[in-house]
Amino acid sequence: MQVLLDIAKYQLLEQCAQERGVKTSTLARDAVYEWLSRNVDAELFEAANMIDDATWKQSVRNLVSGRKQNKSSSSTNEQQADSDK
Repeated sequence: MQVLLDIAKYQLLEQCAQERGVKTSTLARDAVYEWLSRNVDAELFEAANMIDDATWKQSVRNLVSGRKQNKSSSSTNEQQADSDK
């Protein structure tokens, strides 16, 4: 998602982020999440958190699995190359 901000307001956001030592996008995301937590049903917000956590964990599992497969494939290719010599 992209959000277009007026330049002066963006500069204020950027200044606040610098003062807090975070990225501007992080501060904006946190502000949106805080707003949502105050403006939607608490159960809905918690359900969204659970879905996002599960999605993140699955992404990490997929990444680890992919790296294991690449490492295994790389080892197999190296063994084949060594046997061809």
